[in-house]
Amino acid sequence: MPEKYIILIPQFNDWEALNLLIAKINTDVAGDILAHTSVLVVDDCSSRDRTEAFTPFGGTGIRVLRLYRNLGHQRAIAIGLSYIATELPCEKVIVMDADGEDAPSDINTLFAKSVQMPGTIIFAQRSKRQEGFVFQFFYQIYKSIFKLLTGKVITFGNFSVIPQRRLQNLVRVSEIWNNFPGGVIRSRIPYDGVPIERAKRLAGNSQMNFVSLILHGLSAISVLIDTTAVRILIFSILMSGFVIAVIVVILFLKLIGNTTPGWASTLSTTLLIVMMQSFLISLFLVFMVLQYRTQQHFIPAIHYRDFVESVETVA
Repeated sequence: MPEKYIILIPQFNDWEALNLLIAKINTDVAGDILAHTSVLVVDDCSSRDRTEAFTPFGGTGIRVLRLYRNLGHQRAIAIGLSYIATELPCEKVIVMDADGEDAPSDINTLFAKSVQMPGTIIFAQRSKRQEGFVFQFFYQIYKSIFKLLTGKVITFGNFSVIPQRRLQNLVRVSEIWNNFPGGVIRSRIPYDGVPIERAKRLAGNSQMNFVSLILHGLSAISVLIDTTAVRILIFSILMSGFVIAVIVVILFLKLIGNTTPGWASTLSTTLLIVMMQSFLISLFLVFMVLQYRTQQHFIPAIHYRDFVESVETVA
């Protein structure tokens, strides 16, 4: 049967979990979807070779796209989407992780929502996570900082269904090269979400450490750096107004003689220096962002071929 749907799975040294995931796709995805579905695995230059054959797949086949170098999860997704948009005509693309934390059974839920909203990217919104308290604590901090700096709310990751029409738009959005969800938000392509619980990893250990998670969070914020820079400038202006008000109060107290000698001038000078530094730094950041917008950007749909080593049909 011809393929109508493609499941895009980026992976790095997660061959065991990937095999278990394919087995769950066979059993958990609705038959009418599975029969027209193929899998594209983007091997992000794994340091360990695959030693076992893939689990027999109930769909139309499995391809492995190998990269010349390790680029990271988000860029592997961008390359996979660009390859599909250029080489593999299909109706929808499902993006999911190889570790099994994106449950294959939830593909059916995402598809149902996608049928209702055919021109919209549908994300899995994480209603419940399986990670420990420390991770969830810092994750909540990250979401709060993201909203404060960008004015946007992010409640989803990579797990999504992308219709063909939006795929062609998306692979020309340079920001997905740094962060896929952030790039979708920045692109203004219509998107919606379905509340879905995150599943548990099927095998092995996560390749992401604490530093990697911080970098991932910062990359999402960097995608919206122009909005972030302006909000920082506005905050700096507001703080400058507050500092000026404090300095006025200090000078008033000095005039009526309620301050220790030297204290008012020292504090006023310090506050004034801090205010000027923060304002100039934030203003410089805004101009840097505006300058960046005039430069030619990396377009995944055009430049992805530079990183593709080979594409192999394995099942």
